[in-house]
This record gives sequence, structure tokens and C-alpha cells, in this order.
Amino acid sequence: MKNGEAVGGGGGGSSISPLVSFVLGAAMAIVCILFVVSASPGRRLADISAWSNSNATAEDTPLLPSQLAAGSNVTVAAPAPAPVQAPAPVSPYGDLEEVLRRAAMKDKTVIMTQINAAWTKPGSLLDLFFESFRTGEGGVARLLDHLVIVTMDPAAYEGCQAVHRHCYFLRTTGVDYRSEKMFMSKDYLEMMWGRNKFQQTVLQLGYNFLFTDVDVMWFRDPFRHISMGADMAISSDVFIGDPYSLGNFPNGGFLFVRSSDKTVEFYRSWQQGRWRFFGKHEQDVFNLIKHEQAARLQLAIQFLDTTYISGFCQLSKDLNKICTLHANCCVGLAAKLHDLRSVLDVWTNYTAAPPEDRRAGKFHWNLPGICIH
Repeated sequence: MKNGEAVGGGGGGSSISPLVSFVLGAAMAIVCILFVVSASPGRRLADISAWSNSNATAEDTPLLPSQLAAGSNVTVAAPAPAPVQAPAPVSPYGDLEEVLRRAAMKDKTVIMTQINAAWTKPGSLLDLFFESFRTGEGGVARLLDHLVIVTMDPAAYEGCQAVHRHCYFLRTTGVDYRSEKMFMSKDYLEMMWGRNKFQQTVLQLGYNFLFTDVDVMWFRDPFRHISMGADMAISSDVFIGDPYSLGNFPNGGFLFVRSSDKTVEFYRSWQQGRWRFFGKHEQDVFNLIKHEQAARLQLAIQFLDTTYISGFCQLSKDLNKICTLHANCCVGLAAKLHDLRSVLDVWTNYTAAPPEDRRAGKFHWNLPGICIH
């Protein structure tokens, strides 16, 4: 063979064997691959895996420790955000529902009274009211656990919180409730009708209530004289003997109402009566609508016997039977305070006496007072 002659014969120009060309090309491809892989060692297995499984998704490809250590740029799905909870609705009654829930008996009955700042001062009606419970008989003091005191102004609310667990501030507009309101004045009527509307609200919330004026002295448990069959039970200025006779004269200062559709509807009619009989207070309107509404709603209204649920209008003189005593038929805070103080003094002497003296009826109210007679 001559120098420069092509291997394997052929034409006159020098040429490279196809086998040698294939080998050189393959070698160059391997060198390129090794160069790329060596430039990014953290991606070697991931790239090879991607080439071998081109149909796999990013979510299906597990992360390897080498990827995490090398700070790989693999995208990880962010956790789903926590659901946003809507804020709890604000009750139009403020904390009333919570106060009622805490104070209620097992059958959802609450006792309520209503005060302003003039009645919470030391030595005023609220002090006498509490004293009557403390000196009462038959465990009447335990009923204070179920008493909600409705306050009409900030000072009364603050005073209530200092002495009692269940206080509610009934916010109103247009009337300054801090001072004493004279009977039948414009502010007095607003206060009475506002109280009536509040009682309707309590019924609509599903609670029964026994409303008591703060000038009612509690000596024994009055619930035992309220009929289970009564939709409403109301005290009497004058009791004529039949508890279901609509001829009795009612007094809204001591009033029990069971929550029902019938009683709520009665209160709606009662509120409308304010405008039908404009200028009258709620007790007079009750007296005017009681016949028509009792018939329309088939409402059982019990009038409470003044022997047990008494007042200055028709006074019970039997201290062995009396449960409550209301300073009704008495105008003016000073007059009420004077006579109720005298009542409590007699009651204290009665409870301290031997049982035989009590049974003998030796104790009597100090008569006459300013109002009591």
C-alpha cells in the first residue's frame, strides 16, 4: 500500500471510514452530555428522570434529598388558605339575651324590675327592695338569683353592677331618666310605654317573666299563687273575689306573662292601644282592651288575690298570708320610702317573734302612714 492511499480502496481523495465517523460522533455526544450534567450536578437525576418519563407531572415527581439540599427550583403548591369566618351578627338588644340566659330558671322564667338613678341611691327603693328579700321567708331570697334589673341610665347601671349580678342597660333616646318622673307626666308616660315594649321583646325572645316594680316588698314566694293555666297573671288594685273575672282592676306593677304567640299578639295590640287611647298610661289601656283581646285571643288572664299579692290600694292585714306588698295608690318617692320603711320594720319584728305570737295575729301595719291606710 502506498502512503496516502485510501484504506479499503476507492477513489483518489482521502476519506474517513464510516465506522470511525460513527465512533467519533458518539464520543462527542457523550462528552457534551457529561459537560452539561457536570455543570449542574443537582439536576442530574431529575433531568434523567424527566427524559425517561416525559408524561409525568410536577405533582407526580417526588422531591429527592439532593434536590432539597441543592435548593432546587421545583415549584411546590402552597397550602390552601383557612376559610374566613364571617363575624358574629351583632344583636340589636346588646347583651340582653346573655343576661336573660344567665338569670333564667329552668323553664326560661326571669324576674324583672326597672330602675333609674333616683331609685339606686343609698337608702332609696332598691335598698328596701333587697332588704325585703333578705328578711323574707320560705327561701324567697334565692329568687334574687333570677332577678334581672333593667336600668334606664348609666348611673343606675353602674349602681346596679355594684350590688347585683344580672344588670341590663336599656338604652333609650329623648328622655333623661336619671331623675324621678312624676305620675302621668310626659316622661313618666314614655317610661311606662318603653317598659311595656321591653316586656314584649322579652316574650319574643322566648322568656316568661314576672315583672315587679321596685316598690314591691317580697316577703314570701308569690309563684305558688300564679295558676299554671294562666297566660297572664296581674296584680289587682281592687280584687272582687273571682280571679278570672275581667271586672277586677289590674295593676301592671306586678305582672306575670308566659311567652307564646297569643301573649306576643296581646302586647302588639296593647302597644297599638297607646295611640287608640292617646295620653293614657299602659295600665289604663290594659283595662280598656282586656275584654276584646281576651275574647279574640282566647287568653286566660288571672287577677291576683290581694290577700296574698297586696298593695296600699287594697291592703292585706294578715301577715301570716301576705307574699308581696306594693306601694300602689301612692304618689311620690318620699312618701313611698316613708311607708315602706315602716312596713319593713313591722315585718322584721314579726319574723323575730315566737311562732305562737305570729299565729295569734298580734302584728299589724303602722296605720295610717302617708299613703298606707
